[in-house]
Amino acid sequence: MIQVKQELLTALARALAAVAPDAGASAAFESPKQASHGDLAITAAMALARPLKANPRALAQQLVEALTAQPEVARWVAALDIAGPGFINLRLKPEAKQAVVADVLQAGARYGWQPAHGRKVMLEFVSANPTGPLHVGHARQGALGDSLAHLFETQGWDVTREFYYNDAGVQIATLAASVQARLQGLKPGDALWPEAAYNGDYIADIAEDFLARETVLADDRRVTASGDPRDLDGVRDFAVAYLRREQDLDLRAFGVTFQSYFLESSLYTEGRVAEAVQRLVAAGKTYEQDGALWLRTTEWGDDKDRVMRKQDGSNTYFVPDVAYHLTKWQRGFAKAINCQGTDHHGTIARVRAGLQGLGLGIPQGYPDYVLNTMVRVLRGGAEVKISKRAGSYVTLRDLIDWTSRDAVRFFLISRKADTEFTFDVDLALKQNDENPVFYVQYAHARVCSILRAGAEQGLAPDTAALGRLVAPTELALMVKLAAYPEMLAQATRDLAPHDVAFYLRDLAAALHSFYAAERVLGQDDADLTRARLALLDATRIVIANALALLGVSAPESMFREETPSCALN
Repeated sequence: MIQVKQELLTALARALAAVAPDAGASAAFESPKQASHGDLAITAAMALARPLKANPRALAQQLVEALTAQPEVARWVAALDIAGPGFINLRLKPEAKQAVVADVLQAGARYGWQPAHGRKVMLEFVSANPTGPLHVGHARQGALGDSLAHLFETQGWDVTREFYYNDAGVQIATLAASVQARLQGLKPGDALWPEAAYNGDYIADIAEDFLARETVLADDRRVTASGDPRDLDGVRDFAVAYLRREQDLDLRAFGVTFQSYFLESSLYTEGRVAEAVQRLVAAGKTYEQDGALWLRTTEWGDDKDRVMRKQDGSNTYFVPDVAYHLTKWQRGFAKAINCQGTDHHGTIARVRAGLQGLGLGIPQGYPDYVLNTMVRVLRGGAEVKISKRAGSYVTLRDLIDWTSRDAVRFFLISRKADTEFTFDVDLALKQNDENPVFYVQYAHARVCSILRAGAEQGLAPDTAALGRLVAPTELALMVKLAAYPEMLAQATRDLAPHDVAFYLRDLAAALHSFYAAERVLGQDDADLTRARLALLDATRIVIANALALLGVSAPESMFREETPSCALN
């Protein structure tokens, strides 16, 4: 159906050129708001009405007449209807919808993917300072960032996933002091226990391994403990490496990997913060007042100018962010996206203003932000707030241990990032259609079961008789399969990985409706059976592809025993 749509777009372009040769209108289809209105919609008549000073319905009629004369329209379109103020709805012939089955079977895992275009995008997410276990907020950022990275890969981008953290700030000093207190025999609640110390059990684990002179290896560092409780620098380095390793282990269990790690401290040791400040001063975008250095952020829409360097000579917290994002631009990333908590909202305008002030041609909306709210966790009908391991919050590892990686990944991506979300552990464990991840995975497993049964009967998917697929549920399922490529493109443009989860639930519903209405096996018409098996095989491929974008598995059986593969293409 991809080829069908391209042919129809070409026909629409010719029709627009005939009706409005000087308007420069672009050919585009939209999806009707209701399936009953048709398969594709054209809104060009309404867009052209004002510049052409014409009645939109009259323009729509001219456009319908021009479209009817196009051979592609005669081949693929069953009806053209004008609705409302000038909408044109297209109803496709069954053979246009049937073409998607062959498209999917031919493309396989690459169905809906676009060719590589060479542009680079960086996804920065999680970016947790190594001061404790990853919490559920980090988990949501991990699911969002990794799924977005997969989406950009489908659209031809060269994707880098980067983890940014600070290994030398106040929080790290608190971490070192907490571990040293444990090494001195103190514990939370003791009179001499530091007031700001971290209280989780993981602090005792770090202290124990430090005394044992263990070596820890994280993705970006390796440290061997000295075993000397008086060695505060050694305690700090070991604790950072220990927790970085723990983060790596958690993220691997979550199916998330990073190609790059960036230390905030390097911005200072390599002079990048000083460079950014000097560039802004030289560009005339700063001024001094009350002993502080200010950035003219109001020039780029901020409600007031912001202090860059305080009276004591220290930089405010957004300055290293400007320097950091400058490095992203200098490293060739035409697009940069940050997945962060909503508490970072206040820094967006300042960071972008700082980048604009550098005068390097960085786009105004650079970087993009996907801000997520925190996650509430319910278990047994009550909210869970404390993890024994972390001391004060529910961790990513807790969620995975209580449910599964698949459930955590799917649930955390199933809502818009900026909406409140409650993770219901009990719901994630249910094996019925109330549980969205089970519902989708069961659809995949059901198809695999039918394909295996067909193979046992000597019946394999075959596209030779696709013209037999004209039942309403068959056509609806094919339309949903055909919508997949555009869904990928739109979800990427909108930075909306939750669209993939929405699509999967709709596709699973279309599959279950087809299964309830039409018999696949056990009938006398072998050609129709093979065509329906081809439709099911295409559905299996798209479900598996979309689940993979979310980091969720596509089981071939919902039971524990091993089953033969259903991958027939």
